[in-house]
Amino acid sequence: MTLDELLASRRAWINDVLKPWCRSATRKELRLAELDWNDIAGKVDSEATLWAWAWSRFPNLVLAELSRIDETRRIAITLRDGSTFEGYPDGRQSRQGQLVLVSRSATNPREEVEHGPFSIDDVADVRLA
Repeated sequence: MTLDELLASRRAWINDVLKPWCRSATRKELRLAELDWNDIAGKVDSEATLWAWAWSRFPNLVLAELSRIDETRRIAITLRDGSTFEGYPDGRQSRQGQLVLVSRSATNPREEVEHGPFSIDDVADVRLA
């Protein structure tokens, strides 16, 4: 096998196996994978790969160009229990498969209100608000 073939094989494994697995794995499985992420994916940032790929199951949430949760768009999430929340994702607080939203208080527009954290397992849908 040549180096080019080896690199192509690794890219195919990442695109055809690893990314799809991240998009469907449970938070528990993802957290376990994160412990060995350097062995699984190489020396890459787990926030920009594992967690960005996991959250990309909701296309309105991740900014693909930056491999991060998009904090610039107001979203509405629906949880599996049917409850809904609106706000802007907080990338600093949204870690390890937990999403935190920030919005303005209905009673005091200068006050921020946090919603969450919501487990990736509990989120059913993400749409633009």
